[in-house]
Amino acid sequence: MSLRADAVLFDKDGTLFEFGATWNAWGHGALRHLSGDCDVALGALAAASRFDLARGEFLPDSPVVAGTNREAAECLAGALPHLVAEEVERYLTETGSEAPMVEAVPLMPLMAQLEALGLTLGVMTNDAEIAARAHLRSAGIETAFRFIAGFDSGHGAKPDPAPLLAFADAMGLLPARVVMVGDSPHDLSAGRAAGMQTVAVLTGPIGASELAPLADVVLPDIGHLPAWLGAA
Repeated sequence: MSLRADAVLFDKDGTLFEFGATWNAWGHGALRHLSGDCDVALGALAAASRFDLARGEFLPDSPVVAGTNREAAECLAGALPHLVAEEVERYLTETGSEAPMVEAVPLMPLMAQLEALGLTLGVMTNDAEIAARAHLRSAGIETAFRFIAGFDSGHGAKPDPAPLLAFADAMGLLPARVVMVGDSPHDLSAGRAAGMQTVAVLTGPIGASELAPLADVVLPDIGHLPAWLGAA
């Protein structure tokens, strides 16, 4: 069987896990906590983070969708004078690590299928590495990945291609034989800049029209990867 790639590098939120089902309720709770239950402060935080309070969801252009935890913390801290970015970041990481994750598709069988095809698997997320490992562990798939990196792992953050190239270098792979899979322009721009193949999925808040120009293909979810790779 000839596959179009030797490895798959996944984004986490919006890719392995449904973004809205996982993060919208957590986000609302986090904003309310940081606001001290003050409606005026809550409104300021929601405006800064592009969270629609009426609909209870992050908007597609929210810095929380594709940015790092640090960027999200700085954004929120800038909205209220008493907040300290470092403390907000710590809070986001600690509470986010414990958030109940909603799998985009059943992950254990899919990862087992991809491993059986001989593919090298990795995760590069703009979340903190400790949170990423906690989420992957909770889904029972942490050991499926030979490379797990967050924005704080020392390789940089997307859309910079450096962390993607770190994966290729660590695994001894040609970038052109790696597929970067993600739900945001940050993921896909990083993949393109790294010289990798790019696959967009629609399990995040960003639509196909924005993702398609940066992707080799747009799939409904990662469950369609094996067929696209040539395994079926």
